Amino acid sequence: MLQQTVLMENILPIHLQEVVFSSSDPKYSRQISKLEKAGKLRKIASRIYSPNFTDSPQTIIRRNLFAILGKLYPGSILSHRSALEFQPTSANHIFLTYSYTKKIYLPGITLRFLEGHGPIEGDNLLSGKLYASQMERAFLENLQVSRQLGPESKTLTLPEIEEKLETVIRVKGEAALNEMRDKARDIAEILDMKVEYEKLNKLISALLHTQPSKLLSSPLAVARAFGNPYDPARLSLFEKLFVELKQHAFKDMPEKNTSNLSFRNFAFFEAYFSNYIEGTEFELEDAKRIIETNTPMSARDEDSHDVLGTYKLLSNKEEMTITPATPEHMLEILLYRHNVLLSARLSKNPGQFKDKNNRAGETHFVDHTLVKGTLIKGFDFYQALADPFAKAVYIMFLVSEVHPFLDGNGRLARVMMNAELVRLAQSKIIIPTVYRYDYVGALRRLTRQGDPSVYIRMMQRAQEFSATIFGDDMDVMEKQLESSNAFKEDDKAKLKIILS
Repeated sequence: MLQQTVLMENILPIHLQEVVFSSSDPKYSRQISKLEKAGKLRKIASRIYSPNFTDSPQTIIRRNLFAILGKLYPGSILSHRSALEFQPTSANHIFLTYSYTKKIYLPGITLRFLEGHGPIEGDNLLSGKLYASQMERAFLENLQVSRQLGPESKTLTLPEIEEKLETVIRVKGEAALNEMRDKARDIAEILDMKVEYEKLNKLISALLHTQPSKLLSSPLAVARAFGNPYDPARLSLFEKLFVELKQHAFKDMPEKNTSNLSFRNFAFFEAYFSNYIEGTEFELEDAKRIIETNTPMSARDEDSHDVLGTYKLLSNKEEMTITPATPEHMLEILLYRHNVLLSARLSKNPGQFKDKNNRAGETHFVDHTLVKGTLIKGFDFYQALADPFAKAVYIMFLVSEVHPFLDGNGRLARVMMNAELVRLAQSKIIIPTVYRYDYVGALRRLTRQGDPSVYIRMMQRAQEFSATIFGDDMDVMEKQLESSNAFKEDDKAKLKIILS
């Protein structure tokens, strides 16, 4: 008996596989039958068994779907929308090209077989003898006429197809889309899909501006055709922040630094901390001397000009009441203020959007080709906000997240934020040195996890703190900041809010 069990396990090592298939081999067939009777296997679908008695048949089949298809339907091709989505639709349909047209039901999945041409050179082998249509073939298949709509349709909608084509340009460039078009032409000849190729050719031409954009229906594709492609993932992030901001009512925080002198005093510390947090660190007395004399330190000319440029913007009440009225106006403001901010750093192209990509640690900012379009699309949410605090923290994140310039993005984002507050006589916001970890951490959480709540709470606390810093006497203001631990490093102390 022991020898028979060992032999069975050598033939069918069920402990190594979650799905077992019926077989015409008598040895396998008998073994499966014995294991089933012994309670070691169960039948979960026609010709499919499993030693897993814990998970549902639907779960097991979904997890092993490609292996099942490759084993039971050799030579089938994952095709049409399934070749672009690589998962069942929301109605649990998956589409395959095979030697016949038929529906087959498995637990939790409907297999939709469509009679058609077998695998061709370039189609991708997935599992066993299951193939997937190569990208060019899949686009042609998705441009076939479908009698059904929604998740039971074999094809994606036209806007979805357009967005996938736009993604090719965004990720790989226009040359890749042209190369794909050339390859699709050859495949169309093999598969007799010339009508579908003509549709594809027109869509690609519209995306590449060689035909009228009225052919396109996807907002993302239309934006590309009009020369303002944008980053859809970032737009989704901006929408999350917008929705969260709309759920809250924020305190009225009137500006206490209303005199010209107190406004300039606050602007000095604002400029000092805004540069310090970005790594342009000066002793406080050196920074005062730079501002008071309007003269850079000879040993640190560019760094000194950074402080001067930031202060020049922040201390000018007229400038700080200017906020964008249109998307184009926002771009103009950004370019002008960036030019002032980084006037001495010619290598950073002051007043020009970035011409190459940038990153901070593991965060990759918006691709340089998508900067204008992403800012323009992001403006829609900004415009729909009314509360000054909400508008301020939104535009700060918009600029910071897009990172439209080679350098100076953080400082410029905070200038844009405080302009929103100045315009409606609300307390400006300083991010002191001691609060740097909280600030950066909240931004990172929003960027990477899509959680805006921590960012909003962090900015509320920053404004509550900033509202306690006021007065015509700079020395008094400095003492207020010292009492709040503002100048200390973030690993040495915590920010205090001292109410007078």
